[in-house]
Amino acid sequence: MNHEAPYTVEEIAEQVSTLAKQLHAAGRKDLLLKAIGAPLLEELRIEAAKAKLSRLVITEDYRFILADYQKEVELQPVHKAVYLLFLAHPEGIEFKRLADYRDELIKYYTATAKGLDRDKIIEGVDHLVNPLDNAINEKCSRIKKTFLDMMDEYTASYYIISSHTQKHFEGSNRIWYERLKIITLPRELVVLLHN
Repeated sequence: MNHEAPYTVEEIAEQVSTLAKQLHAAGRKDLLLKAIGAPLLEELRIEAAKAKLSRLVITEDYRFILADYQKEVELQPVHKAVYLLFLAHPEGIEFKRLADYRDELIKYYTATAKGLDRDKIIEGVDHLVNPLDNAINEKCSRIKKTFLDMMDEYTASYYIISSHTQKHFEGSNRIWYERLKIITLPRELVVLLHN
């Protein structure tokens, strides 16, 4: 007995397109959104963005190159160090826990700031990891501005260090929120040429 599917995936896509256009023409985007569902819509948004996202190449001498746009991201060594830290942690980091990453941040800053005095590096990192100091917010704002100067806001949202709130349940009645900072750029687009 032959159990061939009644439609090919291409035919199904054509039907979905036709139905989506009909709902849109009827002014019923609400039903279209309900039919697709928010989680799938977010996946589609990411898939659409991937087509125009550039690979981020980090060279051996810590230059940040958007390879597919043929542009260099001009950042100071301290900004590069912060960026490298968040790239290395796709799961995200809470600013209030930055002190836990102090040694890693010193390592990145030392690598990106060739020739800078070690005491200056440590002093700079101590400002960044101090929860009472605004230095980390200032550095993230500068990184954001640099990317926004190079691309549209939607595309830049994948490259900047942005907020992501994660809800946690502890037992049956206790809920807590983890306010993470993350870079959402798919990591397969990151090319590290240093060790």
